[in-house]
Amino acid sequence: MRHREVGELMTREVVTVPGNAPFKDVVRALTEHRVSAVAVVDGAGHALGVVSEGDLLPKSAGQGDFPGILPEPDALEREKAEGTRAEQLMSAPAVCAGSDWTVAEAARLMEAQGVKRLLVVDGADKLVGIVSRRDLLKIFLRDDDDIRHEITADVLDRTLRQEPGSVTVEVTDGRVELHGAVQFKSLIPVIERLCRTVDGVVGVTQHLSYAVDDM
Repeated sequence: MRHREVGELMTREVVTVPGNAPFKDVVRALTEHRVSAVAVVDGAGHALGVVSEGDLLPKSAGQGDFPGILPEPDALEREKAEGTRAEQLMSAPAVCAGSDWTVAEAARLMEAQGVKRLLVVDGADKLVGIVSRRDLLKIFLRDDDDIRHEITADVLDRTLRQEPGSVTVEVTDGRVELHGAVQFKSLIPVIERLCRTVDGVVGVTQHLSYAVDDM
């Protein structure tokens, strides 16, 4: 099976600012390009961090004086509220992925780090793209026929070497249904598990019988 890679889903035209970019230039970049975050890079194009709209909010929150209403900001919020350059405002270090990472690998890192996007870098840590949660979700727009073909050809035929036609595959809106018969009962959970790893699969339901109970 061939899993889709980050390089196929990422945005290659990344909005960037240098570390010494003034606060207003960062806001201007966000506004003019209609993005929610910009990458901060050094002179050689290495990824340093990300400035998102959320990183800029402490500045707005500090504009008013509401004693007893708003909680006291923590040290990081105070630092960002006082920051005037991208390098003072950014979330760092940059959370990065390689363009050859699978969607699953990128999603796990996003979840572990609690971030909404990953900067994509090459072998020299130079920025080559950016991938967001929305980008990763694009695999679920994959055509049902493509999913069915991959399960039939790669999972059942090449990987598990099932008899042609012994298991039929139906896919509707990413939901997979398996019908037919296999030789051993132990194969059924294996088939289910492999089907779930196919890009674009939302769920798997099996209606499989077996000849030998080897469990």
